[in-house]
Amino acid sequence: MQNTNLTAVFYMILSMVAYQISASFAKQLFEVLDPLTVVTLRLSFASILIILMFRSWKIIKRLPYLKWKDLLFYSGSVCLMNVLFYASLGKLPQGIAVGLEFLGPLTLALLSIKQKSDYLWVCLAIIGVTLMVPWQDATQHSFSYLGAAFAIGAGVCWAFYIFYGQRVVRQNIGMHALSIAIVLSALVMLPISAMHNPTALMQTQYWGQALLIALLATALPYALDLMALKHLNKLSYGTLSSLSPALGAIAGLVLLNEHISIWQSIALVCIMLASIGITFRARKPAD
Repeated sequence: MQNTNLTAVFYMILSMVAYQISASFAKQLFEVLDPLTVVTLRLSFASILIILMFRSWKIIKRLPYLKWKDLLFYSGSVCLMNVLFYASLGKLPQGIAVGLEFLGPLTLALLSIKQKSDYLWVCLAIIGVTLMVPWQDATQHSFSYLGAAFAIGAGVCWAFYIFYGQRVVRQNIGMHALSIAIVLSALVMLPISAMHNPTALMQTQYWGQALLIALLATALPYALDLMALKHLNKLSYGTLSSLSPALGAIAGLVLLNEHISIWQSIALVCIMLASIGITFRARKPAD
């Protein structure tokens, strides 16, 4: 039990690191392509990658017998989460965008509390996310209320992604659930993006960057998330995910030269303490 939970924690940390690096790469690509085009290219390349990785053509015969309600909600949450997050990333510093997005799974973790001792870690994560947002400079150019709305919307979709992800894994179709979700998301986004900016999708000189982003942001982290969700409850997953804003801020600093304030540094400490606490909590066989 202990080794299984620690393996699930490792999967999550690796997933978040890959995702935050990809977000920095995507934000660099925003200089030449709009966020909608970037997320469409990412989902399109990711759908090809995961079909090849997991040989998902094997699931075709089982498609009529699957519980499509859960799969469609899961797919919809994946699609909207990506679109809204990239929209927020184009208007906010990466660490702030990720911090606001995290309000979704954090709320889910709060609602999943069963033992009073768990409130400490959730409260630390809440304090960290709150300090991450520069409320005193909300009117400055580094903060956008529209971007904040997009990030919070992405957080709501993230919560649905967690909830329906746990239901989807019970269908015993393994990573094929991810393939279905990403393929459906790409099929929805392609015509929308084509109408929005038809020439941007065909700028092949940026396809290599989009392919790298797809690998780091979709194929790798979502596969790791599904494996982690088999062994972590909503509280453990939601609170451990509080590492995301910290990793986002660090990636923004290293790759985008986005500096953080003293209060945001304190926020990183609170968030990391919460993540460490829930990690050790996950080791207890009682979970």
